[in-house]
Amino acid sequence: MSTQTATFAAGCFWGVEDAFRRLPGVIDAVSGYIGGHVDNPTYRQVCSHTTGHAEAVEVTFDPEKIGYDQLLTAFWEIHDPTQLNAQGPDVGDQYRSAIFTHGDEQQREAIASRDRERPKHSRPIVTQILPAPRFWPAEEYHQRYFQKNGGACHIMPSGAR
Repeated sequence: MSTQTATFAAGCFWGVEDAFRRLPGVIDAVSGYIGGHVDNPTYRQVCSHTTGHAEAVEVTFDPEKIGYDQLLTAFWEIHDPTQLNAQGPDVGDQYRSAIFTHGDEQQREAIASRDRERPKHSRPIVTQILPAPRFWPAEEYHQRYFQKNGGACHIMPSGAR
C-alpha cells in the first residue's frame, strides 16, 4: 500500500484529529505543531505565543481509498476559515487556519479548493496555504484525546456554515 501525507491546522487539534481519523481511507491522524521557529516545541511553549507554531494534524491516508480533494472538503467543513487566529472559543495564533502542502500538486489543489470555497462565505477566507515545514508530534496525552477522555469541541458538523 502506498500512502500520502496531508497537514491541516483548523483550531484545537483534538477535534481536528478526531474528525480526520473518522474518514474512511485515513490511516492515521497525529496531533502536533507546525510552522514555528522552535525545534520540538511543547504545548506550553506553543500556547505562550512565542514559537509561531500552529496546532495541526498530520494525516496519513491511502490515496486509493480517499483523495486529497476529499480531505480538503473535510477541512473546509469542520472549521470557519474566515476567523483569524481563532476557532470558536479558542483564540490565539496557534489556532490559525492553514493548509501545509506536501509538494506542488497538493499546493495547486489547495489553492483551487480555497478559490472554490470563497463564494460560500460572506467574509474573506484567511486560511494560509504554505509548503509544509517540519511537523512536531504533540505530547502523548494530546494524541487521540477524545478517544481517551471523551469530550467535544467547536468542530462544526459536516456541511455546517
